[in-house]
Amino acid sequence: MRKNFGLISMLTLSALGMTMSLSAQNPVIHTMYTPDPAPYAHGDTLYLFVDHDEDDAQYFKMKDWLLYCTTDMVNWTYLGTQVSTATFKWARQGDRAWASQAVERNGRWYWYMCCNTARGGDALAVAVADSPQGPWTDAIGAPLAEGFGFIDPTVFVDDNGKAYLFWGNKGCWYGELNDDMVSFKNGYREVPGFHDPECFGPESLKENWAKGGKKEMMVGYEEGPWVTRKGNTYFMTYPAGGVPEHMAYSTAPTIDGPWTYRGRIMDQAENSFTIHGGEVTFKGHNYMFYHNGALPDGGGFRRSTCVEEFKYNADGSIPFIPFTKEGVAPLGTVNPYVRVEAETMADASGLKNDSRDGVDHYVTSINNGDWLKIREVDFGKKAPTHATVAIEAFRNRASIEFYADNMDGAPICTIDVTGKGSVQKARVRTKLTGVHDVYIRFTGGEGDYFDFDWWQFKY
Repeated sequence: MRKNFGLISMLTLSALGMTMSLSAQNPVIHTMYTPDPAPYAHGDTLYLFVDHDEDDAQYFKMKDWLLYCTTDMVNWTYLGTQVSTATFKWARQGDRAWASQAVERNGRWYWYMCCNTARGGDALAVAVADSPQGPWTDAIGAPLAEGFGFIDPTVFVDDNGKAYLFWGNKGCWYGELNDDMVSFKNGYREVPGFHDPECFGPESLKENWAKGGKKEMMVGYEEGPWVTRKGNTYFMTYPAGGVPEHMAYSTAPTIDGPWTYRGRIMDQAENSFTIHGGEVTFKGHNYMFYHNGALPDGGGFRRSTCVEEFKYNADGSIPFIPFTKEGVAPLGTVNPYVRVEAETMADASGLKNDSRDGVDHYVTSINNGDWLKIREVDFGKKAPTHATVAIEAFRNRASIEFYADNMDGAPICTIDVTGKGSVQKARVRTKLTGVHDVYIRFTGGEGDYFDFDWWQFKY
């Protein structure tokens, strides 16, 4: 049962001077810009490997890769900035950390990236770790492959256990990987039929940067392939049409083709001329990830992950997938009576996450009026009596306010953080049972307050 406190048609934060829709879920990450989402389902957890557009980016200013996860598709936990260009000593540093994808195989994790060599050429890199939260290291100490347009790798493990890597901008190459996952079995080659419009979409006039920007007729495929298999059919989805991009796909009866163009499945993303994404099946649901520029100050160089659920047509084809602000439905609830990491959230305003690797993370850049939201928190039948928070790096006094379902009226609990101890608690004023969305708001004077580590209710 869900109990509501106050009207829930619209959340109006008059004191903060902002209004937002309670149902908005896309984009799904609000503390960082997160382009080029690469989802990977592993057991009951969906991992999300993303790039990172810097807050002040005026072009593709990207130097590291981030990791998130979810079990319910609406609350996302930040798992760190696990890899950067510094991981690859041979790479151009502090720039060109572009699209990536990761996979687990035989107990090890392999994260395929694209970056520039120190000489400035496009190259594929691969990092390896024993767990998603690392530590990640350069798997081979050199590029896996080099060449113009060698960007946007996607890794695919077939039902027979064979693994393949596909990649490319204005070209598409692939190769079977050895069992070590960091070398090619028989080299790599261009995808058969790539230059045929019947395989990869209608031609248009595009700038071919391999030829100094000369314009020539090229197929619809642009970049960022993503390969999956359903039954006996292989699917390749990809951004198409040049700039601005839309999403399209092709299918084939074998991994080696022949590929047949099947059409457009997504239009141009909001406020973004790119739309890189990927498809995944998780807990029996099919999801298409992509990015747009819809967050505050967002745009073509400050992009954010979004997701839509879809169902395959009766003939096995992918339907046209419209964009929504509502996003997807929750697949579970959050237990408030165990420690909940502060970096787990469905929405937020004004906050940031740390930029650390490893397993210890927190919410930072906390100022007056900032808030975060956790969806589908299940308090059960016995109401909590206290709320507990853990803070680090105390800088200024402030209050942490908890609200149920909206931030109208008085908070259900207020914890005054004075700096005396990292774990602090306060009594819950309202009898709270059932499932609610929980808002956590920070109020106080000027300045940056502290780092927020975790929270928990008790009864």
